[in-house]
Amino acid sequence: MSRGSSQDGLFDAGAPRPLADRLRPRTLDEVVGQDHLLLGEGPLARMVRSHRLASVILWGPPGCGKTTIARLLADVTDMEFEPLSAVFSGVADLRKVFDRARERRKMGRGTLLFIDEIHRFNRAQQDGFLPYVEDGTVVLIGATTENPSFELNAALLSRCQVMVLNRLDDAALERLLGRAETVEGRGLPIDPDARAALRAMADGDGRFVLNLAEELLALQPKRPLDTAALAATVQRRAPLYDKSQEGHYNLISALHKSLRGSDADAALYWLARMLDGGEDPRYIARRITRFAYEDVGLADPQAAVQALAAWDCYERVGSPEGELALAQAVIYLATAPKSNAAYKALARAMKAARETGSLMPPMHILNAPTKLMKDIGYGKDYAYDPDTPQGFSGQNYFPDGMDRQEFYRPVERGFEREIQKRLEYWAKLRDVSGRKPE
Repeated sequence: MSRGSSQDGLFDAGAPRPLADRLRPRTLDEVVGQDHLLLGEGPLARMVRSHRLASVILWGPPGCGKTTIARLLADVTDMEFEPLSAVFSGVADLRKVFDRARERRKMGRGTLLFIDEIHRFNRAQQDGFLPYVEDGTVVLIGATTENPSFELNAALLSRCQVMVLNRLDDAALERLLGRAETVEGRGLPIDPDARAALRAMADGDGRFVLNLAEELLALQPKRPLDTAALAATVQRRAPLYDKSQEGHYNLISALHKSLRGSDADAALYWLARMLDGGEDPRYIARRITRFAYEDVGLADPQAAVQALAAWDCYERVGSPEGELALAQAVIYLATAPKSNAAYKALARAMKAARETGSLMPPMHILNAPTKLMKDIGYGKDYAYDPDTPQGFSGQNYFPDGMDRQEFYRPVERGFEREIQKRLEYWAKLRDVSGRKPE
């Protein structure tokens, strides 16, 4: 807790502390990368100026400053800081916090309850602290790396403002490296290219870049490390990708929309991100097969063939060689002409089917396997199209009493241009035959 908590150990002040902890900002002005919240008319800046702090959910990636911001908000609003982790805490821990908060409230002092990884609390646990948030016993600051829309109760969200924190950009990471060099009194033993590579390795995580800096500052190389030496010395941050969480859906959405936008290079990038993150290539194969039918369709009938062939190739060859087949299919799909005419046609047909689902097919297109069925008119006057001069009879195939419908409307792209010509040709023959329904 802030301001001399009794939880601080007797010898904590002399214990060694990681560089990231020693460089933790002491004021909100020192927080990097979150100016949209903390400066000017940013929502947290306005709260601090008015000295009225509302309950907030801080949503952002690891290492972007969520915990630091919460602690500093407690300082500037003169509230007691009560930190809990949803990973290690339960209802009993919450009760203790609420009891202490009630006692402080009687003495006119507020409590800021910070819950890290708040999405880890189940629905019942989230409901448990709603009354204390609502009556002002605590001001809740929740931190999460997951989309609150999916992970938090609607009741909780209605009582909190959701604020999105950014991953740290290159400039913010460089500021952190500069601070590390200042506090240690020496520069990082790396050349400029390796310094840029170091920031890229951190992938927007401020805590991680400082941990890397601390590791490098402990070295005493004879000459500054280049990019290759840096890669051999420190480990790149593992990419953020949880196959069951939002990152999974964000990346497949990015791949799908890049394909739809005919951007082969962007599509390859998102494919690579998913593969590098450990996504099951079969899931990708299913999605690009769906795309072939949904977004390319008959503008290029080979698109589905390519997607299915890539899927089959991966099943036969496996990783990593089979991933090349997926990449080839992605390039083909991105560069193919696009049409969702078949997708729309099915939607129109489904709507008509729901509205007219009891109508029988016309008698002339029904088979007559029994004498009785033949006697009552099943199959009567059916025209066998291949026997007609044009291979087209123009007969009505919609239910009797239902007007002819146009569900499929091909686009003027790719192979669908040829399909449109066929449809127009048959429409003329249908007009000439005089067999259109009344």
